[in-house]
Amino acid sequence: MPDVAFQFPDGFLWGAATAAHQVEGDNRNNDWWAWEQQPGHVKDGSTSGRACEHYERFAADFAQLRGMAHNAHRLSLEWSRIEPEPGLVDRAAVAHYREVLETLRALGMEPMVTLHHFTNPRWLADAGGWESDATPEAFRRFARLCVDEYGDIVRLWVTINEPNVYAYQSFMLGEWPPQKKSAAAGATVLRNMLRGHAAAYREIKGARPEAQVGVAQHLRVFAPYRRWNPLDIAVASLPGAAFNHWFLVACRSGFAGFPLGRWERVPEAAGTLDYIGVNYYARDRLAFDIRRPSSLFSRNHALPGAVLSDFQMEIYPEGLHELMVDAWRRYRLPLYVTENGVADAGDHLRPGVLVGHLAQVARALRDGVDVRSYMHWSSMDNFEWAEGYRMHFGLMEVDFATQARRPRPSAALYQAIIERNGLSWEDLEEHYPRALPHLLAGRAGPHS
Repeated sequence: MPDVAFQFPDGFLWGAATAAHQVEGDNRNNDWWAWEQQPGHVKDGSTSGRACEHYERFAADFAQLRGMAHNAHRLSLEWSRIEPEPGLVDRAAVAHYREVLETLRALGMEPMVTLHHFTNPRWLADAGGWESDATPEAFRRFARLCVDEYGDIVRLWVTINEPNVYAYQSFMLGEWPPQKKSAAAGATVLRNMLRGHAAAYREIKGARPEAQVGVAQHLRVFAPYRRWNPLDIAVASLPGAAFNHWFLVACRSGFAGFPLGRWERVPEAAGTLDYIGVNYYARDRLAFDIRRPSSLFSRNHALPGAVLSDFQMEIYPEGLHELMVDAWRRYRLPLYVTENGVADAGDHLRPGVLVGHLAQVARALRDGVDVRSYMHWSSMDNFEWAEGYRMHFGLMEVDFATQARRPRPSAALYQAIIERNGLSWEDLEEHYPRALPHLLAGRAGPHS
């Protein structure tokens, strides 16, 4: 067995993450499906369509992941399937997701369940979606239904995936449905998502006090493009508070200020996090741009020589350590890495991304941060929202014509790491040698 550089804690959760609309196929009753049908909305001209046919193929997919040593899996429940009309519960869909979760349990895989992952039932969107003050109550009822149905087999709950991204993409940039460019609408959506999260948290905890409930928050590293330029420094400092921490601070304190434009109390949100889910992908180098108010007067520039994903995001594994240490110091809550990965059709970058980011998780654990999982995004190639099918995040490549799954070489690397519950020196030396000095610190022996 290779010499182990870092051993992860016993009980550490290893897995991958998916979202229902991106993999299931035929989610015809939500706002994304309706939006996709209009030409020009999805960049490659596709629609989600049959996606990965995971709604039918879930058992085989889970068995394949278990064969790769995964002991956990993050997935979402499609609200529009379970409640196709307001107040109407589709018992067949409820039974389907019960079977999905029981299959994971039977395979020895811990399910982590997300209640909202960007899609809304069409009836909810037609009634105003998250701009409506009635939506938090509708979400509370949905959360109660889910915990009543699945609380005996689900321990880990994510109420909302990336509320910051949802509000930004849909209501600031206007690139996702309902395609509004309104800071005021974005602020309303964030406030209502905060209230919806709080209501869902209290329903789940009331029914299952032992459950662990949190949000999956997209965290990014923001750095000035020109370190000497005061305007670049200023625009790089703003998103950390607004994008990374506003929602988390409000969930801890019950106070919500910027980006709402005013301080207000949301008392029911105070103390509604048992953990923080960390979704991390990239570093942004920000330069001041007066023409871009929707991006807080900034534009993103990668430095010359930066390693970029197919998404043209800068790959910067050290940022995961930086953000986790910062979150631990601020909130003193357990952290679950709920998403991390790379758009990389050729699988050239993914081995380094895996090892590099896991090395940063190891560093954080050595620094005393309570990190409990690593969920790779994603288990398989899927429908990447407004990008369509042109971005490939999967450990498994999917041939969408035949629905055949083919594990990429990085899937075997991830399996070996999981099976030893640790990173080897060989992993680091081959795939991410710049992490070696950090993990060598304090270690006696031939590598020191």
